[in-house]
Amino acid sequence: MSEPMIEIENLSVKYDAQAEVTLKDINLVINRGEKILIAGPSGSGKSTFSRVLNGLIPHAFPGQVTGTIKIAGQDVTTSDVFARSLQIGTVLQDSNAQFVGLTTAEDLAFTLENDAVDHPTMLAQVKKWAEELQLTELLDLAPQVLSGGQKQRVAMGGVLIDDSPILLFDEPLASLDPASGYRMMQLLNRIQTLENLTVIIIEHRLEEILQTGVDKVVILDEGQIVFEGTAREVLLENKLTTYGLSTPAYLQILHAAGVDFSTIANLEEPAKITAPAIRDQVLAYQATLPENSPQSMTKPLLEIKNLAFSYPDHRQLFDKLSLTLNEGQIVALVGKNGSGKSTLSQLLVGFLHESAGEIRWQQEIDLRQLSIKERAEYIGYVAQDPNSMMTQTIIFDEVAIGLKLRGVPEAEIQAQVYRLLKIAGLYKMRNWPIAVLSYGQKKRLSMLAVLVLEPKLLILDEPTAGQDLRHAHEMMDFVQKLNQELGLTVLIITHDMALMLAMTARALVLVDGQLLADVAPADLLVNPALVAQADLRLTSVYTLANALQLDRPEQLARALAQGGHDE
Repeated sequence: MSEPMIEIENLSVKYDAQAEVTLKDINLVINRGEKILIAGPSGSGKSTFSRVLNGLIPHAFPGQVTGTIKIAGQDVTTSDVFARSLQIGTVLQDSNAQFVGLTTAEDLAFTLENDAVDHPTMLAQVKKWAEELQLTELLDLAPQVLSGGQKQRVAMGGVLIDDSPILLFDEPLASLDPASGYRMMQLLNRIQTLENLTVIIIEHRLEEILQTGVDKVVILDEGQIVFEGTAREVLLENKLTTYGLSTPAYLQILHAAGVDFSTIANLEEPAKITAPAIRDQVLAYQATLPENSPQSMTKPLLEIKNLAFSYPDHRQLFDKLSLTLNEGQIVALVGKNGSGKSTLSQLLVGFLHESAGEIRWQQEIDLRQLSIKERAEYIGYVAQDPNSMMTQTIIFDEVAIGLKLRGVPEAEIQAQVYRLLKIAGLYKMRNWPIAVLSYGQKKRLSMLAVLVLEPKLLILDEPTAGQDLRHAHEMMDFVQKLNQELGLTVLIITHDMALMLAMTARALVLVDGQLLADVAPADLLVNPALVAQADLRLTSVYTLANALQLDRPEQLARALAQGGHDE
């Protein structure tokens, strides 16, 4: 018989700084040992749900909480953050914000030190979890120098070591490449089974979570639960886009082919969809798809020739790296965590300095001779971590500051800033403090602060990480509009393979500082060897095509790209 671990009754939350409630009459039971997915668009109340669950509301974020929260039968609604942390271990979206130790070992041991655990027990616990989480070789390294996947494992270890029976993950896949994200979820599944943990995952990358298995899906919208059920039930309903969430890619193909989802026994697992009748329907759909037409070439905008770069500890990353970005193209830069994608972008804008090579603009201007400020007239850069870009306190001021420093008249500033804020869904919040925004909202804000200056080349580092479907589409549609109307060239550093398929003409594959391939996105994601080298994952369309024994899976992948995105 199922044993309730978390019981939430009539829970409502209102921040002191806001007039309206953020969560409304939430009723939810989570059983011991269950893994549940909490999904929903930005602003739906997911972050508030996690904060009230782990006690940050009202103790760190002032607000009014009504209703009850019970954990293992005890009412914890008014318990403080420390007491709640003994029951719920939280792994934040931004792992860097969670680290307190100078080394991985110190970070793992921090909680035990605070609990005055004796030294032999502490060493044994650190050793145990380092082995379980594959961190043994990293114990002497600072957490900040690790890859995204390694950081996530350290953050997980920091809460697991305290024997919390409940784990709460806030966007665990947001900063991970697809293969690292998959390995992370597989590891979590193993640890959950081993320790009989109750796991709550807040995540936008629905397809990847569902394929690793969840017991329950809960969808929030406008502060209320609008769906609660199994993964199969949410996929059968086929209304994910109405909830601001992406439909898994393979289901988009099956839907386009007219397949009745209710006839599919293993709807959550594309590798097990093998029925001959479904194969016939997809074959018929595939026959209607156009042949691929080659991309037209334009003039070079930015040329990198024989670029070399080494880290301060003399480890070499780039050696004779060469590539070209053409005018008006939208290009994806992909590869595993630590392959050099973000470092390359920082070299282009002047944050870092190459040791050799050329960076030329329109074959004439040597960007290496320009300052960061001068390069900003050509290249706009939106960092992966929006918090690192914020310079103001109020949302409006953050977008306006660049124009103010250029001496643009106030009336023009207001018009431009309001236009961008409306596109990004932030207009109603224009006078709010930045601190109250969710991570995804901060991502959109950081992009606006750069776009308002109208650069010719825009570099976006993980633009859709932490974004819901609707806002990701709105922002990327806006970028696409600038590309089409103004000829803006865009380089997108991304782990979002759906974004790459829908938005980009080329995929540059960077692995360990080397340009491994320059190919069409659809061709990349059906190439098992290349995908493995780049630590990506084959698209679920390839998995479906393989299960149905279909030729030319790239044609189906390209159909998604030509369709733009799921409707």
